[in-house]
Amino acid sequence: MTTRIPTASDASTAQAPRTWNHWIRLFHRWLSIAFTVAVIANVVAMARGSTVVWVGFLALIPLAMLLFSGLYLFVLPYAHKWRSGRRTD
Repeated sequence: MTTRIPTASDASTAQAPRTWNHWIRLFHRWLSIAFTVAVIANVVAMARGSTVVWVGFLALIPLAMLLFSGLYLFVLPYAHKWRSGRRTD
């Protein structure tokens, strides 16, 4: 009889509750795709010569949201260390 060792892929397929951090990371990924599409649309509009003002500002909306979600994800490990009481001095 063989014993199977659980792997990391088994943990991802298990029905684990979604955390707040997971949703922020997912939101940040999709925002990066929206930002890339907006920048491509801006470049295409500029190449055609018919620049409309709102196309230029189109990339700023996901960029601002990327700033806030990215700052949250950046501070997350430091906040975890601070809350757990570990010091790295």
